[in-house]
Amino acid sequence: MPRFRFPCLSVLLAAACTWGPSAYAQATRLDDSTSPRAQVNADFRQAQMLDNQTISLPFGHVEYRLATAAYVGKQARIYYVIPLAVAGLRSPAGMQVQWRSSGQFQPGMGRPGDRVLVWTGVVRAPWITENFDLQLRIDRRELQMGQGGNLRFESYFEIETQP
Repeated sequence: MPRFRFPCLSVLLAAACTWGPSAYAQATRLDDSTSPRAQVNADFRQAQMLDNQTISLPFGHVEYRLATAAYVGKQARIYYVIPLAVAGLRSPAGMQVQWRSSGQFQPGMGRPGDRVLVWTGVVRAPWITENFDLQLRIDRRELQMGQGGNLRFESYFEIETQP
């Protein structure tokens, strides 16, 4: 019996190595350094209580300018990535980010650590500019901010090209 397991495992491992690179697209972080405001800071003066524990916090429009020149003509997927670590938050379960797009990206929601598909298609231009209307829903029991503290995070975008 042990002899049977070893050859089967070897065959499966060899197949995974052969098929692996072509089966999965490589994700690359998109350069958004020309965006007017990449880091989002919360202003709790605009917060509204939805219930005893949940705060709704609007951010307004955030413009993202994504450098896509290296991908022009390629079939691609773009993901919105919310970082796992959020300054001022105890747990990723304590915050939900919601967004509406003003253009070609899909609206959606996610929590810290999520990677959400927002666009699929052929990249047609060296830059993609998109505005998100961001809103947070926060469980105030999960806030961990000291006096004068801030809740802040920097989301980013990743691209995967298709063969």
